[in-house]
Amino acid sequence: MPHVDAEGAATFPADAGELVETAFAKINLALHVRHKRTDGYHALESLFVFTQLGDRLSGRVRSDGSINLYVEGPFGRELDAGPDNLVMKAAHALQAHLGGSPGADLRLRKMLPVASGIGGGSADAAAALRLLTRLWNAPLSTEALERIALSLGSDVPACIGSVSQMVRGRGEVLHRQSVAGLSAMPILLVNPGVAVSTAQVFGNWDRVDRGPLAASDLEQLIAAGRNDLEAPAMAAAPVIADVLAALKACDGVRLARMSGSGATCFALFETDRQCARAAERLRDGHGGWWVAETRIRTE
Repeated sequence: MPHVDAEGAATFPADAGELVETAFAKINLALHVRHKRTDGYHALESLFVFTQLGDRLSGRVRSDGSINLYVEGPFGRELDAGPDNLVMKAAHALQAHLGGSPGADLRLRKMLPVASGIGGGSADAAAALRLLTRLWNAPLSTEALERIALSLGSDVPACIGSVSQMVRGRGEVLHRQSVAGLSAMPILLVNPGVAVSTAQVFGNWDRVDRGPLAASDLEQLIAAGRNDLEAPAMAAAPVIADVLAALKACDGVRLARMSGSGATCFALFETDRQCARAAERLRDGHGGWWVAETRIRTE
Protein backbone atom coordinates (compact mmCIF):
# COMPACT_ATOMS: atom_id res chain seq x y z
CA MET A 1 0.00 0.00 0.00
CA PRO A 2 1.25 3.53 -0.70
CA HIS A 3 1.91 5.89 2.20
CA VAL A 4 1.50 9.67 2.28
CA ASP A 5 4.49 11.99 2.43
CA ALA A 6 4.80 15.44 4.03
CA GLU A 7 3.19 17.09 1.00
CA GLY A 8 0.20 14.76 1.11
CA ALA A 9 1.32 12.86 -1.98
CA ALA A 10 0.97 9.10 -2.25
CA THR A 11 4.38 7.47 -2.46
CA PHE A 12 5.30 3.84 -3.07
CA PRO A 13 8.04 2.30 -0.92
CA ALA A 14 10.32 -0.13 -2.72
CA ASP A 15 10.85 -3.74 -1.79
CA ALA A 16 14.39 -4.94 -1.28
CA GLY A 17 16.41 -4.63 -4.47
CA GLU A 18 13.70 -2.64 -6.21
CA LEU A 19 13.60 0.98 -7.38
CA VAL A 20 10.36 2.95 -7.68
CA GLU A 21 9.23 6.03 -9.61
CA THR A 22 5.86 7.79 -9.64
CA ALA A 23 4.51 8.77 -13.07
CA PHE A 24 2.72 11.97 -12.10
CA ALA A 25 -0.47 12.91 -13.95
CA LYS A 26 -0.01 15.82 -16.37
CA ILE A 27 -2.64 18.56 -16.61
CA ASN A 28 -2.87 21.16 -19.38
CA LEU A 29 -4.23 24.18 -17.52
CA ALA A 30 -4.48 25.83 -20.92
CA LEU A 31 -3.73 24.54 -24.40
CA HIS A 32 -3.59 26.92 -27.37
CA VAL A 33 -3.20 25.42 -30.84
CA ARG A 34 -1.53 28.00 -33.09
CA HIS A 35 -1.08 26.26 -36.44
CA LYS A 36 -0.26 22.99 -38.16
CA ARG A 37 3.43 22.64 -38.98
CA THR A 38 4.89 21.47 -42.26
CA ASP A 39 6.10 18.28 -40.53
CA GLY A 40 2.51 17.36 -39.71
CA TYR A 41 2.68 18.23 -36.01
CA HIS A 42 0.69 21.06 -34.46
CA ALA A 43 2.43 24.09 -32.93
CA LEU A 44 1.14 24.35 -29.37
CA GLU A 45 1.43 26.63 -26.38
CA SER A 46 0.43 24.98 -23.14
CA LEU A 47 0.96 25.41 -19.43
CA PHE A 48 1.69 21.98 -17.96
CA VAL A 49 1.31 21.22 -14.28
CA PHE A 50 1.56 17.86 -12.55
CA THR A 51 -0.48 16.39 -9.73
CA GLN A 52 0.56 14.37 -6.73
CA LEU A 53 -1.47 11.49 -8.16
CA GLY A 54 0.16 9.10 -10.59
CA ASP A 55 0.98 5.59 -11.73
CA ARG A 56 3.63 3.52 -9.95
CA LEU A 57 6.58 2.03 -11.84
CA SER A 58 9.01 -0.29 -10.10
CA GLY A 59 11.96 -2.21 -11.43
CA ARG A 60 14.68 -4.73 -10.67
CA VAL A 61 17.80 -5.30 -12.67
CA ARG A 62 18.33 -8.38 -14.86
CA SER A 63 21.71 -9.63 -15.95
CA ASP A 64 20.70 -11.04 -19.33
CA GLY A 65 19.82 -7.75 -21.08
CA SER A 66 16.15 -8.61 -21.55
CA ILE A 67 13.32 -6.28 -20.53
CA ASN A 68 10.01 -7.54 -19.19
CA LEU A 69 6.96 -5.53 -18.23
CA TYR A 70 4.07 -6.55 -15.99
CA VAL A 71 0.98 -4.34 -15.78
CA GLU A 72 -1.51 -4.33 -12.90
CA GLY A 73 -3.76 -1.92 -11.05
CA PRO A 74 -7.25 -0.47 -11.57
CA PHE A 75 -6.64 0.31 -15.24
CA GLY A 76 -4.06 -2.38 -15.93
CA ARG A 77 -6.36 -4.55 -18.00
CA GLU A 78 -6.66 -1.78 -20.58
CA LEU A 79 -2.95 -1.89 -21.42
CA ASP A 80 -0.85 -4.36 -23.37
CA ALA A 81 2.54 -5.07 -21.81
CA GLY A 82 4.12 -5.79 -25.19
CA PRO A 83 6.65 -3.81 -27.26
CA ASP A 84 4.14 -1.08 -28.17
CA ASN A 85 3.71 -0.04 -24.55
CA LEU A 86 5.46 3.31 -24.01
CA VAL A 87 7.32 1.96 -20.99
CA MET A 88 8.83 -0.76 -23.18
CA LYS A 89 9.59 1.73 -25.93
CA ALA A 90 11.33 4.00 -23.42
CA ALA A 91 13.38 1.13 -22.02
CA HIS A 92 14.53 -0.03 -25.45
CA ALA A 93 15.28 3.55 -26.57
CA LEU A 94 17.46 4.12 -23.51
CA GLN A 95 19.16 0.77 -23.98
CA ALA A 96 19.96 1.68 -27.59
CA HIS A 97 21.26 5.13 -26.55
CA LEU A 98 23.60 3.51 -24.04
CA GLY A 99 24.81 0.97 -26.60
CA GLY A 100 23.63 -1.90 -24.47
CA SER A 101 22.81 -2.30 -20.81
CA PRO A 102 21.63 -4.79 -18.23
CA GLY A 103 18.00 -5.76 -18.53
CA ALA A 104 15.12 -5.11 -16.19
CA ASP A 105 11.92 -6.56 -14.80
CA LEU A 106 9.45 -3.68 -14.66
CA ARG A 107 6.06 -3.54 -12.96
CA LEU A 108 3.56 -0.80 -13.77
CA ARG A 109 0.66 -0.22 -11.40
CA LYS A 110 -1.79 1.69 -13.58
CA MET A 111 -3.78 4.11 -11.41
CA LEU A 112 -4.72 6.62 -14.14
CA PRO A 113 -7.28 6.11 -16.93
CA VAL A 114 -5.84 5.18 -20.32
CA ALA A 115 -6.05 7.56 -23.33
CA SER A 116 -7.47 10.27 -21.10
CA GLY A 117 -5.55 13.50 -21.78
CA ILE A 118 -3.55 13.52 -18.55
CA GLY A 119 -0.33 12.13 -19.98
CA GLY A 120 -0.59 8.67 -18.44
CA GLY A 121 1.43 6.87 -21.10
CA SER A 122 3.83 9.79 -21.50
CA ALA A 123 4.35 10.03 -17.75
CA ASP A 124 4.93 6.27 -17.60
CA ALA A 125 7.59 6.54 -20.33
CA ALA A 126 9.31 9.42 -18.54
CA ALA A 127 9.23 7.49 -15.27
CA ALA A 128 10.82 4.54 -17.06
CA LEU A 129 13.67 6.71 -18.30
CA ARG A 130 14.24 8.15 -14.82
CA LEU A 131 14.06 4.75 -13.14
CA LEU A 132 16.29 2.91 -15.59
CA THR A 133 19.09 5.49 -15.51
CA ARG A 134 19.18 4.83 -11.76
CA LEU A 135 18.75 1.08 -12.02
CA TRP A 136 21.49 0.77 -14.65
CA ASN A 137 23.76 3.33 -12.98
CA ALA A 138 23.82 5.37 -16.20
CA PRO A 139 23.25 9.01 -15.23
CA LEU A 140 22.34 11.19 -18.19
CA SER A 141 21.77 14.91 -18.35
CA THR A 142 18.23 16.21 -18.37
CA GLU A 143 18.80 17.41 -21.93
CA ALA A 144 19.85 13.94 -23.08
CA LEU A 145 16.81 12.35 -21.43
CA GLU A 146 14.52 14.93 -23.02
CA ARG A 147 15.93 14.16 -26.48
CA ILE A 148 15.20 10.46 -26.00
CA ALA A 149 11.80 11.39 -24.58
CA LEU A 150 10.83 13.45 -27.63
CA SER A 151 11.38 10.43 -29.86
CA LEU A 152 8.68 8.67 -27.81
CA GLY A 153 5.99 11.35 -27.86
CA SER A 154 5.34 15.08 -27.71
CA ASP A 155 4.36 15.14 -24.02
CA VAL A 156 7.15 12.90 -22.76
CA PRO A 157 9.94 15.55 -22.45
CA ALA A 158 7.85 17.70 -20.09
CA CYS A 159 7.12 14.62 -17.98
CA ILE A 160 10.82 14.04 -17.29
CA GLY A 161 10.95 16.85 -14.73
CA SER A 162 7.22 16.82 -13.93
CA VAL A 163 7.29 20.48 -12.87
CA SER A 164 5.15 23.42 -13.93
CA GLN A 165 6.36 24.65 -17.30
CA MET A 166 5.36 26.42 -20.47
CA VAL A 167 5.53 23.99 -23.36
CA ARG A 168 5.74 25.16 -26.98
CA GLY A 169 6.31 23.69 -30.43
CA ARG A 170 5.30 20.05 -30.59
CA GLY A 171 6.59 19.65 -27.04
CA GLU A 172 10.31 20.23 -27.54
CA VAL A 173 10.51 23.83 -26.22
CA LEU A 174 10.27 23.82 -22.42
CA HIS A 175 10.50 26.74 -20.03
CA ARG A 176 9.96 26.24 -16.34
CA GLN A 177 7.24 28.61 -15.19
CA SER A 178 5.75 28.94 -11.75
CA VAL A 179 2.36 30.62 -11.39
CA ALA A 180 1.67 32.24 -8.03
CA GLY A 181 -1.07 30.48 -6.12
CA LEU A 182 -0.96 27.20 -8.05
CA SER A 183 1.48 25.23 -5.93
CA ALA A 184 -0.34 22.58 -3.85
CA MET A 185 -3.75 23.89 -5.00
CA PRO A 186 -6.56 21.31 -4.67
CA ILE A 187 -7.58 19.85 -8.02
CA LEU A 188 -10.34 17.42 -8.93
CA LEU A 189 -9.92 15.12 -11.92
CA VAL A 190 -12.95 13.59 -13.62
CA ASN A 191 -13.05 11.14 -16.51
CA PRO A 192 -16.39 9.91 -17.86
CA GLY A 193 -15.06 6.50 -18.82
CA VAL A 194 -14.65 7.10 -22.54
CA ALA A 195 -11.42 7.13 -24.54
CA VAL A 196 -10.98 9.66 -27.32
CA SER A 197 -8.50 9.50 -30.18
CA THR A 198 -5.85 12.20 -29.97
CA ALA A 199 -5.36 12.03 -33.74
CA GLN A 200 -9.09 12.43 -34.36
CA VAL A 201 -9.37 15.39 -31.99
CA PHE A 202 -6.40 17.21 -33.55
CA GLY A 203 -7.69 16.30 -37.02
CA ASN A 204 -11.01 18.01 -36.26
CA TRP A 205 -9.44 21.20 -34.89
CA ASP A 206 -10.88 24.12 -36.90
CA ARG A 207 -7.41 25.60 -37.67
CA VAL A 208 -8.33 28.98 -36.22
CA ASP A 209 -5.45 30.67 -34.37
CA ARG A 210 -7.12 32.37 -31.41
CA GLY A 211 -3.94 33.91 -30.06
CA PRO A 212 -0.99 33.17 -27.80
CA LEU A 213 -1.04 31.91 -24.24
CA ALA A 214 -0.08 34.22 -21.40
CA ALA A 215 -0.01 32.90 -17.84
CA SER A 216 1.81 35.37 -15.63
CA ASP A 217 -0.67 34.69 -12.81
CA LEU A 218 -3.68 32.55 -12.07
CA GLU A 219 -6.21 35.26 -12.86
CA GLN A 220 -4.77 35.74 -16.35
CA LEU A 221 -4.77 31.99 -16.91
CA ILE A 222 -8.43 31.82 -15.92
CA ALA A 223 -9.55 34.84 -17.90
CA ALA A 224 -7.55 34.46 -21.11
CA GLY A 225 -6.50 30.83 -21.23
CA ARG A 226 -8.45 28.12 -23.07
CA ASN A 227 -8.22 24.62 -24.47
CA ASP A 228 -8.65 24.80 -28.24
CA LEU A 229 -9.28 21.06 -28.39
CA GLU A 230 -12.41 21.11 -26.21
CA ALA A 231 -14.82 21.63 -29.13
CA PRO A 232 -13.50 18.81 -31.34
CA ALA A 233 -13.22 16.51 -28.32
CA MET A 234 -16.82 17.20 -27.33
CA ALA A 235 -17.89 16.50 -30.91
CA ALA A 236 -16.25 13.08 -30.60
CA ALA A 237 -17.50 12.46 -27.05
CA PRO A 238 -20.44 14.70 -26.07
CA VAL A 239 -20.27 13.46 -22.47
CA ILE A 240 -17.23 15.74 -22.00
CA ALA A 241 -19.62 18.69 -22.07
CA ASP A 242 -21.61 17.02 -19.28
CA VAL A 243 -18.46 16.63 -17.17
CA LEU A 244 -17.50 20.28 -17.62
CA ALA A 245 -21.02 21.44 -16.77
CA ALA A 246 -21.04 19.29 -13.63
CA LEU A 247 -17.66 20.65 -12.52
CA LYS A 248 -18.61 24.27 -13.15
CA ALA A 249 -21.76 23.81 -11.05
CA CYS A 250 -19.74 22.85 -7.95
CA ASP A 251 -19.18 25.39 -5.19
CA GLY A 252 -15.76 26.99 -4.97
CA VAL A 253 -14.52 26.24 -8.49
CA ARG A 254 -11.87 28.68 -9.70
CA LEU A 255 -11.28 27.07 -13.08
CA ALA A 256 -12.77 24.08 -14.92
CA ARG A 257 -11.40 22.85 -18.26
CA MET A 258 -10.59 19.77 -20.24
CA SER A 259 -6.99 18.53 -20.13
CA GLY A 260 -5.10 17.72 -23.30
CA SER A 261 -7.22 16.10 -25.98
CA GLY A 262 -9.62 14.68 -23.36
CA ALA A 263 -11.65 13.13 -22.04
CA THR A 264 -10.42 13.97 -18.53
CA CYS A 265 -11.51 17.34 -17.19
CA PHE A 266 -10.33 19.13 -14.07
CA ALA A 267 -11.41 21.80 -11.61
CA LEU A 268 -9.25 23.95 -9.33
CA PHE A 269 -10.56 24.81 -5.86
CA GLU A 270 -9.50 27.21 -3.15
CA THR A 271 -9.87 24.68 -0.33
CA ASP A 272 -9.62 20.94 0.23
CA ARG A 273 -13.11 20.95 1.76
CA GLN A 274 -14.65 22.40 -1.40
CA CYS A 275 -12.79 19.86 -3.52
CA ALA A 276 -13.90 16.96 -1.29
CA ARG A 277 -17.54 18.09 -1.40
CA ALA A 278 -17.44 18.36 -5.18
CA ALA A 279 -15.92 14.89 -5.44
CA GLU A 280 -18.64 13.43 -3.21
CA ARG A 281 -21.36 15.15 -5.24
CA LEU A 282 -20.01 13.84 -8.55
CA ARG A 283 -19.50 10.30 -7.27
CA ASP A 284 -23.05 10.24 -5.96
CA GLY A 285 -24.53 11.59 -9.18
CA HIS A 286 -22.33 9.85 -11.74
CA GLY A 287 -21.32 6.41 -10.55
CA GLY A 288 -19.63 5.49 -13.84
CA TRP A 289 -17.22 8.43 -13.77
CA TRP A 290 -13.66 8.23 -12.44
CA VAL A 291 -13.31 10.98 -9.84
CA ALA A 292 -9.97 11.69 -8.11
CA GLU A 293 -9.05 14.34 -5.57
CA THR A 294 -5.43 15.42 -5.48
CA ARG A 295 -3.20 18.52 -5.43
CA ILE A 296 -0.87 20.22 -7.85
CA ARG A 297 2.70 19.14 -7.13
CA THR A 298 4.88 21.54 -5.20
CA GLU A 299 8.27 22.30 -6.74
